[in-house]
Amino acid sequence: MRGNHMKLDLTQFDALTFDVYGTLIDWEPTIISMFHSTADQYGVTLSDEQLLMEFDKARAVLQKQRPALLYPDVLRAAYGQFCSNYGIPENAQEREVYANSVMLWPTFADTRAAMAHLQQHFKIGLLSNIDNTSIQFSERKLGIKADVVVTAENVKAYKPDHAHFHAAFESFAALGIPKERILHVGQSLRADVIPANQLGLSNVWIKRPGRSLGSRPEDAVGAKPDLSFDTMQELALYHQAHLALA
Repeated sequence: MRGNHMKLDLTQFDALTFDVYGTLIDWEPTIISMFHSTADQYGVTLSDEQLLMEFDKARAVLQKQRPALLYPDVLRAAYGQFCSNYGIPENAQEREVYANSVMLWPTFADTRAAMAHLQQHFKIGLLSNIDNTSIQFSERKLGIKADVVVTAENVKAYKPDHAHFHAAFESFAALGIPKERILHVGQSLRADVIPANQLGLSNVWIKRPGRSLGSRPEDAVGAKPDLSFDTMQELALYHQAHLALA
């Protein structure tokens, strides 16, 4: 993969688009905790990684087969699939906890400060595999007001489908910003970096060490980020360094 030795100049961009869940908001620990709670009640012993994989497989199939399905319904169905796989009786109340768990997912510790800095210098777009109600809640949690928001509910598709990106290009074009001056930022190689590569869109991979959804070795085939950082804080500092040189 190309690395930061390329010294991509962030001052050449007018807009940053972000994946939200996994990049700005830390959702994996809550997902793992919920599935552990369900599994432990019925003596199902699985590692954190195995539980995460069960969720990832279920949601990937649902998002591909039913691209118009709202994300709370994806979470409900993923819970149901997990219960079916392990002979666990479904609990209606527990199913709704899964469906509404987006409200429980915290921001990463560095997100708000990094976004506060970046929003002073760029138009901001959020491109997320989520529903409109959830993204509005998360936008408030992030402490930002995005200029462009594209959800799975809007485009009736889930990344890595290109629909989110095309919708963002259209919205930013209306603001006078062409694709060449947009930089996409995401944690998922599968859902963010690879489609950005396919569309000729400059991009940054936020690795988020300890988090794995969308960035395992099998997800990395063909992924070529222009820059990579462990955290959003590092991206903000990189931009500050370029400002100092400008």
